[in-house]
Parts: sequence; C-alpha cells; structure tokens
Amino acid sequence: MRDFKKYDIWKLSHKLTLDIYKTSNDFPKEEIYGLTSQIRRASASIPTNISEGCGRSSDSDFNRFQPVFNHCNSFSL
Repeated sequence: MRDFKKYDIWKLSHKLTLDIYKTSNDFPKEEIYGLTSQIRRASASIPTNISEGCGRSSDSDFNRFQPVFNHCNSFSL
C-alpha cells in the first residue's frame, strides 16, 4: 500500500478541499443542498480518488488512477 500523503497533488487537493469548505460556509443557506453540496463533493472527490488509488494492491490497479493525478496536476492550485 502506497502512502498517499507523500504525493504533492494529494496535499494540494486536500488543502483546496479544506479551503472550499471554509469558503462555502459563507454561501447562502438556501444553497446548502444545491451549489454548496455539489462544490464540496466535487472538491473532496479529488483527494479521495488519489487515496483510493494508493490503496490498490497491484501496480496495474494503481496505474488506472494516474490519469486522475495527471488531470488534477494540470490545474494551478
């Protein structure tokens, strides 16, 4: 099992998720089940997918998650 916390992309995406949660606290309360929820779930999916890929036992399973890493890494966080 790989340590997902050593990857810079996981660190950046985790920080982004925490920042989004803090920022979205100020969103209108009528958006709590709409826009707020969607943004939070989308941001949390990035570090979650990275950690899931690192938990795979075989290299071929892990390699299936690398396009997610590369796609996320193309953004300037």
